[in-house]
Amino acid sequence: MNEQPWWQKAVIYQIYPRSFQDSNADGVGDLNGILDRVHYLSRLGVDTVWISPIYPSPMADFGYDVANYVDIDSIFGTLSDFDRLVKALHERGIRVILDFVPNHTSDKHPWFQEARLSRDSPRRDWYIWRDPQPDGGPPNNWLSVASGDSAWEFDRTTGQYYYHAFLIEQADLNWRNSAVRAAMYDVLRFWLDRGVDGFRVDTIGRLIKDAAFRDDPINPNYQRGEAPFRRLLPLHSAGQPEVLEIAGEMRRVLAEYPGDRLIIGEIYLPVQQLVRYYGPNLTGVHLPFNFNLMLVEWKPTAVMRLVREYEAALPAGAWPNWVLGNHDRPRVASRLGAAQARVAMVLLMTLRGTPTLYYGDELGMMDTEIPPDRVRDPFGLNMPGTGQGRDAERTPMPWDGSPNGGFTIAEPWLPLGKDHIVMNVGAQEPDAGSMLSLTRALLELRRREPSISLGDWAPLAVEGDVLAYIRGRDGRRFAVLLNLGDVPRAVRLGEDLGGPVVLSTHPGRTGSAIRDRIDLGADEAVIVRLAS
Repeated sequence: MNEQPWWQKAVIYQIYPRSFQDSNADGVGDLNGILDRVHYLSRLGVDTVWISPIYPSPMADFGYDVANYVDIDSIFGTLSDFDRLVKALHERGIRVILDFVPNHTSDKHPWFQEARLSRDSPRRDWYIWRDPQPDGGPPNNWLSVASGDSAWEFDRTTGQYYYHAFLIEQADLNWRNSAVRAAMYDVLRFWLDRGVDGFRVDTIGRLIKDAAFRDDPINPNYQRGEAPFRRLLPLHSAGQPEVLEIAGEMRRVLAEYPGDRLIIGEIYLPVQQLVRYYGPNLTGVHLPFNFNLMLVEWKPTAVMRLVREYEAALPAGAWPNWVLGNHDRPRVASRLGAAQARVAMVLLMTLRGTPTLYYGDELGMMDTEIPPDRVRDPFGLNMPGTGQGRDAERTPMPWDGSPNGGFTIAEPWLPLGKDHIVMNVGAQEPDAGSMLSLTRALLELRRREPSISLGDWAPLAVEGDVLAYIRGRDGRRFAVLLNLGDVPRAVRLGEDLGGPVVLSTHPGRTGSAIRDRIDLGADEAVIVRLAS
């Protein structure tokens, strides 16, 4: 029997490099800063590090506007710095995933600069250009996700509009052009040759647009106060079936290299649509990111319904994955509260599938209030009052209780949270009851127990308003019981279930024996090793 791919039992740790560690006193995190914290990553117990964009960029969208796909922005360091970081991580058994941004380039990228010179430019068809409507207006009604305004920008030099799904400075590539595909696949090979173990593909669902450029339909459920781009349903500007062909081509590029290289797709979709991105016969992305746990109502019935639906929808042989936080969404502790963030961490690490952990969530970091004069995110600046600003969840990692949290000796690019004096790595490391210690214990349990990292999942019917399920493999079973509320719950497990508690979010519980009943405290999660 073939051994399962490494990424099925891995824990992925997302680093937003601007905010992890500054090594050169400019207030912005960098690659050498990550290198300085490799020991922390190893001690935490993560298996894989995903690094958000580090390519040369004008930073209109903080790296998601790429001006050169095969180099490192000087803000973050050099290619030599990157090579040293990969080597150091690999020496500790930690793999490296890069953010790949194929939907669009910066308008400063040489490809786009050449494309906009004239309609006859050799690279003109590398981007999406359309003639104006008879009245001079944009070609259709598609909206920018970064502003809610038209996603078309008029170019006076050539008299046509170019398409940008996000900022004006981010021109969409034409993935129907085979030359674009070949160039981008060579980008993947460049980084694979440098030892990268895989890619997270940014906004993969938008790579192909409707060939007829039909208008997107009105969203009948749009509510005043929502982000303005939600006025339309992206039926034609995204989600075209040809994307699966591209995903398959990317996967074949990765298959040219040894070691089960991984491709993850960023897709915000309900599970029934999400699972299509595994592709026919699992020829698409290995892991279409499942963000639904960030959006579900935080109640046992709703979470259980989501998990059941996802498990049932997975194609045969597909491997699940779960995400509770990232650089685009409010932090877990801010959404659920500090106590439930601990319960959520147990959930994330014990569901079947590959978990992704966002930097700082292992501390219980919360969103930081950003003063108006410190707002940096273009989404927040373009759509004030709609909750689209992302600065609050991108603030620097607090390493200690010093004024700038040990992140930098300069003015940090975003302010640290006021609670960093006590909410930091140095304060939590010696505390056995801290969120950091809980996270380390969970990662160690996953590493030690294949039942948790690779085992089967089954819902557990219990009396009591809690979320409960069993993980099992090769006759070894664990019950996971999570109280998603702030009042104690008495839970009856059944006469044939019981065993020692191997982990709890509450102190003093580990090691105690459970027979057929357990009294869960408010905001408590417990893992019980069941008798065979």
